[in-house]
Amino acid sequence: MWYNEAQSGKKAGDSHNMNGQNRKDVLPGIEVNIVLKQDQRSGKLTRGIVKDLLTNSPTHPHGIKVRLTDGQVGRVKEIITPAR
Repeated sequence: MWYNEAQSGKKAGDSHNMNGQNRKDVLPGIEVNIVLKQDQRSGKLTRGIVKDLLTNSPTHPHGIKVRLTDGQVGRVKEIITPAR
């Protein structure tokens, strides 16, 4: 499932939402929107559940790289269901 960022209702630069740039906010089992490598130019987002974190650094300016439960790999652009 995918949709454009404009459909999310979020404005670019919204600082109060979790944008997926901090590793501490991205945990296995949470629902996220990611951008796949082939979709970086269009900005098309893919929604899924995080299986593995692939970025080792605590932060990344383009989003933490993750593998979803369905095997797709991309960078987190938005966290849908934050960790509790």
